[in-house]
Amino acid sequence: MWTIEAMQQLLGPLFPGLMGVRITGLAPDKVSAELTVRPELCTSGGILHGGAYMAFADTLGAVGTVLNLPQGKRTTTTDSSTKFIGGAKVGSTITAESIALHRGRTTMVWQTSIHSAEGKLCAVVTQTQLVLD
Repeated sequence: MWTIEAMQQLLGPLFPGLMGVRITGLAPDKVSAELTVRPELCTSGGILHGGAYMAFADTLGAVGTVLNLPQGKRTTTTDSSTKFIGGAKVGSTITAESIALHRGRTTMVWQTSIHSAEGKLCAVVTQTQLVLD
């Protein structure tokens, strides 16, 4: 059983740790996290870069899959679709919730909603994770 602390420790030395992803909730069917929008994650206009939204969401979907993996299995993203809806300004903190749409034996599908500090929807990301031996 994964704890938030153990998952954060796993992510710390990896790209999600570099981005500053902070896990705030873990359940087999839902993962939540937050991210502070730093200048190095932004476009020249001081708005969070689209790739940062995608990487944030990809992390949550992967974490959700890891929570559901049988012993000895691993995962990789096979497909991801992002709808950009609004922006997040530098200095703000965004939040995300990823919910399981499908948790199967060979694939899992997660949908992540990312919100601004004001609660406005910024992006929706749907991804498929492959379960590997």
